[in-house]
Amino acid sequence: MAGNSRRQGAMRNAGTKKGAVVGSGGQRRKALEGKGPTPKAEERPGHKNYRKQTVKRGSTTKEKPTTELIAGRNPVVECLRAEIPATALYVALGIDADDRVAEGVRLASDRGISVLEVSRPELDRLTNGAVHQGLALQVPPFEYAHPDDLLAVETGEPPLLVALDGVTDPRNLGAIIRSAAAFGANGVLLPQRRSAGITAVAWRTSAGTAAKLPVAVATNLTRELRSLAAKGLMIVGLDADGTMDIDELTLATSPLVVVVGSEGRGLSRLVREACDATVSIPMAAGVESLNASVATSVVLAEVARRRRVKGRI
Repeated sequence: MAGNSRRQGAMRNAGTKKGAVVGSGGQRRKALEGKGPTPKAEERPGHKNYRKQTVKRGSTTKEKPTTELIAGRNPVVECLRAEIPATALYVALGIDADDRVAEGVRLASDRGISVLEVSRPELDRLTNGAVHQGLALQVPPFEYAHPDDLLAVETGEPPLLVALDGVTDPRNLGAIIRSAAAFGANGVLLPQRRSAGITAVAWRTSAGTAAKLPVAVATNLTRELRSLAAKGLMIVGLDADGTMDIDELTLATSPLVVVVGSEGRGLSRLVREACDATVSIPMAAGVESLNASVATSVVLAEVARRRRVKGRI
């Protein structure tokens, strides 16, 4: 009986052993192929070296940017399709691997991006509680160009730049960068202060064009605009009460800077004074004004149209 009691006790201890009794058989792990090289310690948000450099860098995005995470299955896959620069793809352990997860892992592996499996609590922490659906993509700090570099880009047309005067919504910034690339601009110029920077949201909205079009930061936007004017570029600001509408924009075929004001206040006084002209977009009565990114697209499309027409003459 004593031996039998010890036997039963042993069975009870075995049944209460910590850890899962029934595993996945390695099926989930097998589904994540080609993990790639492990990122450097400074590039892994969970590592102490990453936290040290984040504190050291501070929070000024355009001065000292830090890595960011794009969260969510659709956003991650969209960014990978657009070939946005990335350093790691985080995948939650035990994730239900649907087509988006499989495509995300495949795209990351094909580009040599590290695929790292982490627990859900860890992924929650890394994404600051965002709805990640088990996927997050780490993008590196954005490298801004110098304002002088914008005119070094050859497009076969007179220089065309887009300058933003206080656009603070990163989605608007990303959309403007995308439109600037689509309509042949040489680059985008941002002010040092009171402006959105290239964050994960801007990366995503730009559909990857932020990696292909130079984006520069001016310490003083008004001074930089005057410097560009001295180099022969015409400065045109978007304004609801402009001195002309886009039908009269004959300056479109000249070397040009299109200046976009903030979402709420429009052009600041000093920037407006630096403009050679202000242009408005004719709209039907009773319709609210267009937001910054849409208005920019309309004007850039008109500039591109006039340049095409001139090229045919």
